[in-house]
Amino acid sequence: MVHYWYYTGDTTYNDVVTQGLLAQISPDKDFMPSNQTLTEGNDDQAFWAFAAMSAAELNFPDPSREDVSWLALAQAVFNEQASRWETTTCGGGLRWQIFSWNKGYEYKNSISNGCFFQLAARLARYTGNQTYADWAIKTWNWMESTPLVTPQYNIYDGVDMRDNCTKPIPLEWTYNIGTFLMGAANLYNYTDGDPTWRRILEGMLGGTKVFFPASLGGNIMQEVACEPQQTCNYDQPSFKAYLSRWMAATTQLAPFTKDFIMPKLQASAAGAAKQCSGAPNGGTTCGRTWNTATWDGKLGVGEEMSAMSVIQANLISKVAPPVTADNGGTSKSDPLAGTDTSSAESSDPLLTRSITMGDRAGAGILTTIVLGGLLGSTWWMSFGS
Repeated sequence: MVHYWYYTGDTTYNDVVTQGLLAQISPDKDFMPSNQTLTEGNDDQAFWAFAAMSAAELNFPDPSREDVSWLALAQAVFNEQASRWETTTCGGGLRWQIFSWNKGYEYKNSISNGCFFQLAARLARYTGNQTYADWAIKTWNWMESTPLVTPQYNIYDGVDMRDNCTKPIPLEWTYNIGTFLMGAANLYNYTDGDPTWRRILEGMLGGTKVFFPASLGGNIMQEVACEPQQTCNYDQPSFKAYLSRWMAATTQLAPFTKDFIMPKLQASAAGAAKQCSGAPNGGTTCGRTWNTATWDGKLGVGEEMSAMSVIQANLISKVAPPVTADNGGTSKSDPLAGTDTSSAESSDPLLTRSITMGDRAGAGILTTIVLGGLLGSTWWMSFGS
């Protein structure tokens, strides 16, 4: 929704977007709220940080609270995750889970490490602080030292710490390659076009091709690990939203990628629009399979998010690139945010409090109020006359 405002200039939803973000920041201002923390993973926390980072980069209106800034929220998450870098097995990397009692604690996965890589790269570009870039480079080097990245830039799901990260789970997801693409694009931009990051970016563009199958014409996005088999869970239909958003941003940060990326976003958006013809909600419900012209009967938040993201991504040439602290950015920095509250095994009594309906409302309000009414307007702005 921050991006909806960025693309359209429509401020209608800004207050509820701000409310939703602030409802999840927690007393420690680190996106580990009491209604989520017991089951929160590093990837979950990072996605909230991405929302805050986007608000800072796009100059979304600052929150009215003087003790909160979008940039500092992202910095708090970075600092906490840097403190969780785990070197006792596999030579480094982040675990998927923050807490030992959650399934996946012994798993180091690409999305958690990719999110940390991206966040560090974006902070480096925004602040100009080389320390963030050093962490991004360290994370990428660790990824390359594992079987998670192939020479062809296929990025696999994760590795088990119990076999020293030697056997990757060979599933590929759009958001895994997407988060690394976005991070690499930021480092390319931050380094003024370093040839190393150009080479890596070009490799990653090649790695995205698996998600644009030749059987669908080569330009329509598909979640290949679950979509053809119709086995996607509740989360996975949203993954295409992230790749769409990050591919669009990459064209601004590394303009040489535009000719490769834009035909894919255009064809995928056209397919997504045809899927947004489902019978619920007056014939505007969005489905999942963008290569078919009629609604596939699938529906959910993930399907709506993906359709909205790929459609509005086609407006990328009409908006200014993300700002930095030295080039128009206004969000206040706090490099030490999160450093005194980063212990995973927190004794905060809020973590044991019962979840209330009020807790659930902060994030859910965005979905229930907004998504259904926006797809038509963003489609018209992208492709209408």
